[in-house]
Amino acid sequence: MKRVGRTVARRRGGTSGQRVLKAEAVLVGGAVLALLCWELPSLRREMRIWRMAGGFRAGRRYP
Repeated sequence: MKRVGRTVARRRGGTSGQRVLKAEAVLVGGAVLALLCWELPSLRREMRIWRMAGGFRAGRRYP
């Protein structure tokens, strides 16, 4: 038996699912990066306060 070779038709004008997923990933990554840049100063301040309070060594001193 001979197999019939089929050519895969590609869409030229439309958007494929992979392109949509890549675009969504870029948008989500950009939003996460913007949020991280926005919150970085306050995160640094919180880390400084946490270190001054004793960090992991503080144990149960501060509930």
